[in-house]
Amino acid sequence: MTFWKWTIAVFLVLLLAVFLVLSKMAGSPKDVYGMVRYALPHMHRGTLKIGDDAPDARLVALDGSDHFHIRERTGGRPLVLIFGSYT
Repeated sequence: MTFWKWTIAVFLVLLLAVFLVLSKMAGSPKDVYGMVRYALPHMHRGTLKIGDDAPDARLVALDGSDHFHIRERTGGRPLVLIFGSYT
């Protein structure tokens, strides 16, 4: 019986440690679910090098009704993406 108590205790401590690490990575404990559900499956190291073209991506227009690829809208011109909050 003591073996199972220790096994469960170690498992719970490890589970808590994983949750704390994911909370730190996600920014807050409430964002852990979103990170595990959406971000972790897609995290990988890319093979882009300095000077390579960015991969073309399919995007949704602001009105939500139109889909397009980045290269269709840039016409070979440079594109700068800014991720931030201006509120």
